[in-house]
Amino acid sequence: MILLPAMGCDGQLWARQVVALSDTTHPMLGDLTVDDTLETMATRVLAHAPPRFAIAGVSLGGYVALEVIRQAPERVERIALFGTRASMQMRPRTVAEQGMLATAPHADPLLTPIVSGPVQAMAERVGAAVFERQQRALLARPDITPAIEAVHVPALVAVGDRDRICLPADARALSLQIPNARFHEIRNCGHLAPIERPGEVTMLLREWLHG
Repeated sequence: MILLPAMGCDGQLWARQVVALSDTTHPMLGDLTVDDTLETMATRVLAHAPPRFAIAGVSLGGYVALEVIRQAPERVERIALFGTRASMQMRPRTVAEQGMLATAPHADPLLTPIVSGPVQAMAERVGAAVFERQQRALLARPDITPAIEAVHVPALVAVGDRDRICLPADARALSLQIPNARFHEIRNCGHLAPIERPGEVTMLLREWLHG
């Protein structure tokens, strides 16, 4: 299983799932820090992936996961998307606007100190240069409709009910475009579900892997 982080995050976002799911799968972390387009990010992920795999991503990671399945649908066994939108409407038009939204999880009042600390630490480790590359990749992302249409494997679409970047209605719209996708709304959760609600996300992924 390949796990892809959100913008400004690293592997700590998925740390609890890596440990909890190691009894049933071999979690691998995809590197989204080097490239500045979704296409090249996906190509890099594929270059380091096994021949067949499941893939899960949060926000930026979700868009890259969709690009992965567009580039190599025969290699993806199932896909899970957290905080990922189907529509490109009303997306930020500048790097500054995108950055304001991207940092919203760090100021989310739902994040307790035990969560906000690690989130801030991830942002500092990732650094400004990577953060800007990732912003530019999102701003320049192509229409993802062809990628959505390439999904013909078991799919999970999940979103926090308090997500201010990907609203629940946005994620539900995505799930309706994927045949037989499961939609799940995570209660009292913002944009970074794996670290905000790790137990529930682990349960969802375990069910998704074995469903």
